[in-house]
Amino acid sequence: MDAATITLTPSAAKRVAFIAEKQGKPAALRLAVEGGGCSGFQYRFGLAEGVEADDVISETDGVKLVVDTVSLDLVAGCVVDFVESMGGSMFKVENPQAVAGCGCGSSFAV
Repeated sequence: MDAATITLTPSAAKRVAFIAEKQGKPAALRLAVEGGGCSGFQYRFGLAEGVEADDVISETDGVKLVVDTVSLDLVAGCVVDFVESMGGSMFKVENPQAVAGCGCGSSFAV
């Protein structure tokens, strides 16, 4: 699968760049999928400390979205956005493979 299968929105890229600059780290967001959560799988975000040889990378406005190949099977075609609302702000994954999700938006089922 190529990097076109995952997308980081400009809003999310801007937020990652802001966080990375404050922490003195490279502007790269790692998206991983773990078992658990209320729907079976949950998303895990963090600044990427490094990039592995088999990682898939998408870039928006100079900011990288990094996904490992195991997680990619579950998030191929996804769009990672950063949303701010009265309830707070968060990274949100729009995953076309998810058949169910939960109210918190951080877990899903396929």
